[in-house]
Amino acid sequence: MDPGFLVIQLLTGLASASSLFITASGLTLVFGVTRIVNFAHGSLYMLGAYLAVSIVTRLLDLDRSFTMFALGVLAAALVVGLIGVIIEVVLLRRIYRAPELFQLLATFGVVLIVQDVVVRVWGPLDILGPRAPGLPRAVEIFGQRYPAYELLLIAIGPVVLALLWALMRHTRFGVLIRAATQDREMVGALGVDQAKLFTATLFLGSFLAGLGGALQIPRAPAHQAMDISVISETFVVTVVGGMGSIPGAFLASLAIGQLQAFGVLVFPKITLVLVFLLMAAVLVVRPYGFLGRPDANLGARAVIEGVVGLRKLDRFGTIALAAFVALAISLPLWGDAYALKVGVEALCFALAAFALNLLIGIGGMVSFGHAAWFGVGAYAAGLLTVKFGLHMIPALIAAPIAAGLAAAFFGFFIVRLSGIYLAMLTLAVAQLVYALCFQWTEITGGDNGVVGVWPAAFASSRPVFYALTLVLSCAAIFILWRAIHAPFGYALRAARDSSLRADAIGIDVRLQRLAAFALGGAATGLAGALFAFSKGSIDPTLISIPMSVDFLAMVLIGGMQTVFGAVLGAGLFHAIKDFIMPLTDLWRAWLGISIVALVLAFPQGVLGGLVQARTRFFTKPVAP
Repeated sequence: MDPGFLVIQLLTGLASASSLFITASGLTLVFGVTRIVNFAHGSLYMLGAYLAVSIVTRLLDLDRSFTMFALGVLAAALVVGLIGVIIEVVLLRRIYRAPELFQLLATFGVVLIVQDVVVRVWGPLDILGPRAPGLPRAVEIFGQRYPAYELLLIAIGPVVLALLWALMRHTRFGVLIRAATQDREMVGALGVDQAKLFTATLFLGSFLAGLGGALQIPRAPAHQAMDISVISETFVVTVVGGMGSIPGAFLASLAIGQLQAFGVLVFPKITLVLVFLLMAAVLVVRPYGFLGRPDANLGARAVIEGVVGLRKLDRFGTIALAAFVALAISLPLWGDAYALKVGVEALCFALAAFALNLLIGIGGMVSFGHAAWFGVGAYAAGLLTVKFGLHMIPALIAAPIAAGLAAAFFGFFIVRLSGIYLAMLTLAVAQLVYALCFQWTEITGGDNGVVGVWPAAFASSRPVFYALTLVLSCAAIFILWRAIHAPFGYALRAARDSSLRADAIGIDVRLQRLAAFALGGAATGLAGALFAFSKGSIDPTLISIPMSVDFLAMVLIGGMQTVFGAVLGAGLFHAIKDFIMPLTDLWRAWLGISIVALVLAFPQGVLGGLVQARTRFFTKPVAP
């Protein structure tokens, strides 16, 4: 192979690594100090690009020089930093005491709001930014032409690393950040004003995200998908490098940049999964990433973020459940075809969300990739029906088996981890499955998916298919509910609350968690199969990151502290989306506002909040 070509690929990888590091360093700083998985970091990156296009263009109209270009880029990053401060003060500061997953959900609401703000302000079309004045368009290296701006990017990454290193080592602010990364509770106990520390950290993290986005404008147009495209890679860099480690993020960026540059030459068929394969391999070998360390509070008793106690349904709960069942059974009698369609979708999502809450609320295992099992079930049913001509019933039997086996296989590696590292490995697995369905065009149809996945003749009418979905979904939920109340469920909760104590009394923690993964995956696979037959087609969006986030939102909105909260959350979330989307073009913004409002109003979830209110106002005080 031409040596000059290899050098160009090497430089391309270094330029990508530099850009990725600048953005990811902000995310790792924010997580290290606040423990917030800031899903809106990609949105801040996108805002940096759009603001830079506007600011730099106006400054270059005054004076077309490199100085004005640099000032415009820094000004855009500064504005994004201030936006991060507003997000912290207005939203995040109010929910620091809420479960960490609620903070993630709140930032997801911000993502939706920013997407519509960008469309409203800059329009739906991609926007090309100006080139950096004073730089030649390309330079010649080993007989190959290479963009000069890429060389500038390669230099900026190490400069940012050096500045951050100096900030961390030689300023009081940096010392506080390092201390909070190791043990933020101790920092608070020593009298440090955590509110100011968090605000300053959000500013710095947002500034770096905005800087990363602003520096992209000479390379690529600003567009609305920038947030999602960059957030997964920055998560990977943050996890592979070690949460909170700036040097680790730099090393991870270098590894990923080179993997992307040369991976496309060696493994052109699996380019989408290479990064996630690297993350999965690193987490299996080094559970805390390249330079990460275990949390100083690991092993300490933490607030339980899940179902605390199992109680039998009282009269109020029994009446509510009976009303729900009666409403669901009678829907074909009073609902039209559209209501039945919404009912089928809500039942599928309710089953998938209930299975997810088995992992989160009972098992304490946060999954960012639950859509993987939903997609495996959908593809298994669809391919067996369309490609192999199988009847719907055996396809519905095979789908949960396939999803359960897939969940068990990947779960073998996932349950070795815990906390955010476990969650990120589930995200990696979901991306692997997504890439498999997207790039294995001969079998899965690629991004076109598979069409013609229709129910059998006996279930072709909408009322009959609704009845079939209702029976199967309720049966699967009942099985999961029995598992939660069985010794298996108690052992799973014990492993969640204290894995060390559970292991000491003879509970095989990994085996319990693996069984939960397989059981939850199988139930979700059944939901995916029913969803595929209801839509008549399948495509990779069923396995996408937004789909996994939707399932998380359903669980959190309903309340993961309650067994049936996920079912209520699925219904509410689907109803909100279905009600808002036809009403306005700004449906993402309104959905995001609704999510943020629910998070602020019901930090325990809607059902959890109702249970708390009922306990507070209707429970008679015990006489002394």
